[in-house]
Amino acid sequence: MSEEMKPESVLLCPLDTAAAPEPELLCIFGTGDFGRSLGQHLLQSGYRVVYGSRRPHSCGPLPQGAQVMSHATAAQSSSLVFICVHRENYGFLETLAPQLKGKVLVDVSNNLKKNLYSEANAEYLQRLIPEAHVVKGLNTLSAWTLQNGPSDANRQVYLCGNSAEAKQAVGKIAVQLGFTVLDRGSLSVAKELEDFPLQLFPEWRLPLRLAFGLTTCFFIYVVIRDVIYKYVDQGKDVSFRMMVSLPNKVFPTVSLIMLSLCYLPGIIAAIVQLYRGTKYKRFPNWLDRWMLCRKQIGLVALGFAFLHVIYTLIIPIRYYVRYKISASTISKFKENKTADLDTTIAWYTDSYYAMGILGFAGFVLLGITSLPSVSNALSWREFNFIQSKLGYITLFLCTFHVYLYGWDKFLFPSYYKWCTPSAYMLSLVVPSIVLVLKLLLLLPCVDRTLTRLRQGWERTDPQCPSKKPLLT
Repeated sequence: MSEEMKPESVLLCPLDTAAAPEPELLCIFGTGDFGRSLGQHLLQSGYRVVYGSRRPHSCGPLPQGAQVMSHATAAQSSSLVFICVHRENYGFLETLAPQLKGKVLVDVSNNLKKNLYSEANAEYLQRLIPEAHVVKGLNTLSAWTLQNGPSDANRQVYLCGNSAEAKQAVGKIAVQLGFTVLDRGSLSVAKELEDFPLQLFPEWRLPLRLAFGLTTCFFIYVVIRDVIYKYVDQGKDVSFRMMVSLPNKVFPTVSLIMLSLCYLPGIIAAIVQLYRGTKYKRFPNWLDRWMLCRKQIGLVALGFAFLHVIYTLIIPIRYYVRYKISASTISKFKENKTADLDTTIAWYTDSYYAMGILGFAGFVLLGITSLPSVSNALSWREFNFIQSKLGYITLFLCTFHVYLYGWDKFLFPSYYKWCTPSAYMLSLVVPSIVLVLKLLLLLPCVDRTLTRLRQGWERTDPQCPSKKPLLT
């Protein structure tokens, strides 16, 4: 072909499909919910899966594309085996020791309670098959997580084992499944890993303890002021108010304080960074722990706000309230009195209710956007706008709602029973401090410094280069 007739395009040879590597074959012992979910997730991630079963022809529905064989045949076909059976059923594995020799065995089992056995399940498995490489891992996952994909809350998995090569092989598979891996060391820590799933709401312990403490303290406080004081001072028994009236004072008080505690650690963190002049130093452990459970604190606060709304809605149907209204109406009728509309009080009450409704609406929006299914659909800027800017607006509305409730009661000594302020007055302390500090941080000079810190323009601290800031 002459140079004039040479085409400008180049013909590409078709790729040799035979040269593509064959997907790795992985074996699973166990056809229960976890075993089937794990197999389905492995197939979706590009692996081939073979199941080992005592009854290969009648083991129930399995993921499409997976094979099923006897235990011995399945073990020989793969170098890595997931043991998805309970510890009490490990007996058959001892008979498969020749087929499992040199294999990587991933123990994913858990127990029903702590200290059920003297040794960890993984250590027991290693003792049954000493020539295999046992790795404890993936036991913190559930079948639901494997079916729906990892979320931010359960993305991390833990591994431990005596063979570095075996842990590396299992870690590679976990990363392919979409998880992050943390190596916890040798197999001696397997018992600690097996106790992780048995922990009851570990991230909720601090918020729940805080809520319980605040609720208990404020309930005792209002009982002393509203029930005991009434009995001592006037000889009246109003103990029935402990069922509805007093809880309806405690719930909004605890809710407002806990909402403000969601934003107080961010302000403290900003002050700490301003003081240090850098964002790359670690925060104190107590502040780290506080900031990591802000979501849970906010959701507990939302729960108390819901209780306040429900208790408020049932006030008109209470016998005590209906009795007071009817008694007041009869008294005015007997005295032939007519009450004129006080527009000042009308403005005050309508404003009080309006601030409460708007504050609760913002509260609900904050709670909805904190759910993983919603937050994952938002960009970081959208999420930050709702949780930070709208959050402070919600805190302001709720705080203003309480100030309107107090109105001019702050000025009259008669409202200070036994020289003590009302519960709602005490609830204003923390949110007021948070809002004032936030306004100070919004001053131009402070805001510019915080912006430079966020963008990393300050000199970094070489001793702590990996700490990420948590400013809100």
